[in-house]
This record gives sequence, C-alpha cells and structure tokens, in this order.
Amino acid sequence: MATAAHTPAHRGRTTLAVVLLGLFTLPMAMSGTTVALPSIGADLDASGGALNWVVTGYFLAASSFMLVAGSLGDLYGRRRLFSLGALLYTVSTIASAAAQNILLLDIARIMVGIGAAGVMATGTALLATIFEGPARTKAFALAGTTGSVGLSLGPTVSGSIVDALGWRTTFLAYAAVGAVILVGSVVLPDARAAVRPKVDKAGAATFISGLALTLFAITQGPQQGWGSPPPLLPVPLGPGAPPTFVRRGGRPAAPGGRPILDISLAADRTFIAWPLGSFALGAGTGAAMVFLPTYLQGTSGFSAREAGLVLLFLSVPMAVLPQIGARLVNRGVTVRTLLLTSLVLISAANIWLGAVLHPGMGTAPLAAPVLILGAATGLSIAIIDAQALTAVDPSRTGMASGFLNTVRGGTGAVMLTVFGALLLALLEARAGSPEAAGRISSGVAQEALQAEQFSASMRLGLWAVAGLVAVLALAVAALTRTTRPGAQSPDRTNTDPAPLAEPTTLQTR
Repeated sequence: MATAAHTPAHRGRTTLAVVLLGLFTLPMAMSGTTVALPSIGADLDASGGALNWVVTGYFLAASSFMLVAGSLGDLYGRRRLFSLGALLYTVSTIASAAAQNILLLDIARIMVGIGAAGVMATGTALLATIFEGPARTKAFALAGTTGSVGLSLGPTVSGSIVDALGWRTTFLAYAAVGAVILVGSVVLPDARAAVRPKVDKAGAATFISGLALTLFAITQGPQQGWGSPPPLLPVPLGPGAPPTFVRRGGRPAAPGGRPILDISLAADRTFIAWPLGSFALGAGTGAAMVFLPTYLQGTSGFSAREAGLVLLFLSVPMAVLPQIGARLVNRGVTVRTLLLTSLVLISAANIWLGAVLHPGMGTAPLAAPVLILGAATGLSIAIIDAQALTAVDPSRTGMASGFLNTVRGGTGAVMLTVFGALLLALLEARAGSPEAAGRISSGVAQEALQAEQFSASMRLGLWAVAGLVAVLALAVAALTRTTRPGAQSPDRTNTDPAPLAEPTTLQTR
C-alpha cells in the first residue's frame, strides 16, 4: 500500500498539491455559477427550471456518480479515474462556455458534474492511501480547508469575472485550471485492489438512476406542479431504486464481482455517524450559501459581486478553523465533541440569520451569523473524512471516500431542491401564484411588498433548517456515544488510523 512510509516525501507533497487544486476549483465552479444565472438567462433567453438546471444538473450528476467513481477507482486505479475525471471536467467546462442555447449548456454542466465526481472521490482516496496518522489528519484538514474556501469564494470570484468579462469567461477560467489538474495527475501515485473483480454494473445503474430520478422529481415538482408528468413519471422508478439496491445487499450479480457499496459499510454505526454529521454540516450551511446572494440582490440592491463578497464571512473562518480543529483532535479532543459543538452553533446561526433579514439591509447585520456558520463548519468539516476512513479496510477507502463525497454532494443537491421547493411554496402562499413566486425568488429587483414576502419566506426557511440540524445533531450524538461502561469510545481513532490491512490488500505503483 502507498503510505507515508513508502511514498517519497516530495511525491506526497506533489499529490497533495494536485488533489488540493482539484478540491479547491471544483466546488468553486459549483457555487460560483449561482451568481452567474441572471446573466446566463439574459444571454440565452432562459428562465425557470431550464435555467436552474445549470446548477442543479451539476449537483445531481456529481452526487449520483460520486460513489460509483470511488468504487471504480478501487478497482481500476485511483490515478486513472482521477485523470479521466479531470479530462471530462475540463472538456465539458469548455463546452459550457461555448454553449449557444440552454439545453446544450445544461447537458454540458451535467458532464462537468460527472467529471468532478471522479476527481473528488478518487482525490480524497489518494490522500487516505498515502498519508498515515497525524499526517493524514493534517492532510484532510488541508483538504477540508481548501474545499470549503473554494466553495465559499466561488460566488465572489465568479461574480467579479461575470461583472467584468461575462459568464463565458468564467467557465473558461475554470477550464484552464482543470487543464492544470489534468497535467498534474500524471505524477500521482496509483492504488487499486490487488484483485480486479467484475464491476457491479447492476448496482451502479440502480444507485445512479435511483438517486438521479428522485432528485429530478424533487426539482421539477415545485416548478411544474406535483401533479404534472415531469415529477410524477420518475416516482415509481426513483424512490423504488434505493430499496432495490439495499435488498440486493450491495451484492454484485456476477460471481466474483465487487459491490458498488458494501451495505455492511453503511450499517456500521462507528462509520455511518460521520457521513450523517457531514450531511448535517452541509444542510446547515447550504441554504445561506446558495440562496442568500439571490435574496440580497432581489431585496437590497446588491450587485452580483457585492452579494458574493458577503460569503467571505464564510470563507475566512473556514480557512482557519480546519487547522485548529485538526490540532485539537491530535491533542486529544474527541471528534464527537467538535462535531456536536459545530452542529449546535450552526443551528443557532440559522435562527439568528433568519431573524436579521429585512429588505434594504446592509452587510453589517449579516456578519455575525454568517461568521458563526463558517466557523462552526470549518471546525469539523476537515476531520470527518479522516475519522470515517480510518474505520474501513484500506482496500475500500475509495468506496468509503465515494460514499462520503456522495453524502456531501447529495446534501447540496437535496438542499438546493428541497429548500428551493419550500421557499417557492412559502412565496406562493404570500404572492398568490407560482409565477409570482418564481419571479420573486429569481433575484430580480422587487417592490417593497415583494421584498417583504421574500424576507418572511427566507426567514421561515432558515428556521426550518435550524430545526433539521438540531434533529441530526441528536442522531449523531446517539450513534457516537459509548454504549456500556468501559466500552471503547467511537472516537478511539482521533489521531491514528485503524490498523493497516495486509500488504497484499492494495496494489500501488
């Protein structure tokens, strides 16, 4: 296996740099696109669901393919999947910049999401393969910092480019960085399972189609009405696929095959608590990340750049706190304590943020609650992956990493769709029609009454998020508590990974 002990230091640093560049750029390209939607809609004469799919398509594709990409990396080589993902991401981002109609742009963005899934799932698995112990904790702290800052800086950077050079140039800039990641992937070490069993094609198809169809139905329901064909047609197929997948037990149909997700992994209490915590972190910050810039543009006269700058209150603490969180873990503070503290703070910050929203507001009232969101997320986001991956056999780190990234990406997709649906429902109740609700939520300048309706709806939505995070915090607390006197805590691997498997488990080169 490629570990810190077996991999030259310079190669470990190179791998870290290439993976971090990917983890920085890809989330930035996702969040940054939200501020470009008004310009894209005006240029391509698009609105409503077709325009929203520029963002939603990326979320759906990335979250649907994340787990599959991680498992395929275990089988065929993580460097190979990383490179293929970087290639697809770069080419598809160039196609996005060149798209002349909204349909082509939506298709290109879906392909961008698939490429991003390959880079993110196999990138974190490579870090888990190369680094051990405290070095692994530090590497994942850097990964958490980088991904979080990229996600937070996306609206600011993209807003500036859109205002100065247009949305097409924004995509070209991200494609240029994707090319650098592709070139850098050549020097990465590789790791895979020693035996290459057959791929669980049925499991992959079931998982991808089930998740994608379910999220598609959620996306289309509030836009076209829950009784119309677009949300109704996927209902028998989408929600039915995950139970089918579970009944199969994650088993491949072919003898000698490898499941796309070993169900025992998801059933492991000491492992599943951490993906659940990751979901809670993403759910608690996703609404502010995606919808706050649009709200500020529509109710308070913010430009795209100014609205993006507000999210710097998220990125600054996210840049500092992951390193502090990793240091605390390496000095004996339990991951459980840090994560639960973060979730309590996030719930409180959403309540605070909802309370201060009002039409015509400036930046000052937003500073404290948004800073708390960023600080609470940064405190724990970097340590969850390292904690979870130490609980699995090294031959399944790609699968486990893909599962973690699926949860993280799926959180974004779910929050984008469910919070958006809730916001539209609240706005429709106040504005009187779906069309009026859509116009208000699009971020166009509004009259005083519409601005107040938007504020009231956002407030209730953020308070609902606070309640959800509180419930998830209770679930994480229950899963991670010591179950009997003298029992070993689930936090037992705060600084060191689980014992390594036999050297034959992985094949590296």
